Amino acid sequence: MDCQSVPVPAVDRAAIAAAQRRIAGHVRRTPLLRLPGAALRVDVAELWLKLEHLQLAGSFKARGMFNRLLSQPIPAAGVVIASGGNAGIAAAAAARALGVRCEVFVPELASPAKRQLLADLGAAVFVHGAAYADALAACLRRQQETGALLMHAYDQAEVVAGAGTLAAEIEDEAGLPDRVLVSVGGGGLVAGIAAWFAGRTRVEALEPRGAPTLHAAFAAGEPVDVAVSGLAADALGARRIGSIAWPICQRHVAAAWLVDDAAIGAAQRQLWRDLRLAVEPAAALPLASLASGTVRPARHERVVLVLCGANFDPATL
Repeated sequence: MDCQSVPVPAVDRAAIAAAQRRIAGHVRRTPLLRLPGAALRVDVAELWLKLEHLQLAGSFKARGMFNRLLSQPIPAAGVVIASGGNAGIAAAAAARALGVRCEVFVPELASPAKRQLLADLGAAVFVHGAAYADALAACLRRQQETGALLMHAYDQAEVVAGAGTLAAEIEDEAGLPDRVLVSVGGGGLVAGIAAWFAGRTRVEALEPRGAPTLHAAFAAGEPVDVAVSGLAADALGARRIGSIAWPICQRHVAAAWLVDDAAIGAAQRQLWRDLRLAVEPAAALPLASLASGTVRPARHERVVLVLCGANFDPATL
């Protein structure tokens, strides 16, 4: 691809470094667990598991939500967001920590566990429509009515830059890996990570076969709407790749792979069985891609698996 033809991304390493300074003390610096590949029956030299499921509010989303809130004046009406669950939970947690009112619009597919977490965090929860896009439309109407600060699950520069602080922590602690495997919904996480590494390591995107937003965009040469279904749809259920993520992915994401639900579920159970790591289906895609042979690193590689969240009902394991 000729990078000169790709728009300059809205988020870069400087924005991510600024976000890291801004949110320090508000979010957790999550552990980086380094294991031989054999520990998870993967034929690579090392696996680096970024344990972001241990983040405040249970997912990487807290980074972007705090960065957005701390970058903007907050209206009296507080904040409003549409979310399949994790972004709303993170926004609600950040808002509560900063003493701000929060309203969250969720689609019907949002899990009961995530809805309960939102309520426990003091957010006003509204269920609207079958998919994330329906909840977003209702959220936008509400924002126009109240003047609340709009928070977006993945398509705001502060949110993407906040997500990128996860990659900065990886490099701070262990240097550059050979490959980073990242789950994708709307693309905020993979874009933040790719913007930080900026071609210095190979970043690859993993998507459920039932929600192929980035894969479809690469195939079409532009963002396109996709149908959404499957095991991880509540967290990875965006209908198209974000407008901020897209140019970053064009420049710095090497590939987008599709993973079947059966492999995702098996990887989720394996992480619990072998390491006692309880993660949601969206967080299991990186391991699923390796275990299923979808992604095939060389044996000498050090591969990062980003375990992005843990907001699910553990009884489903």
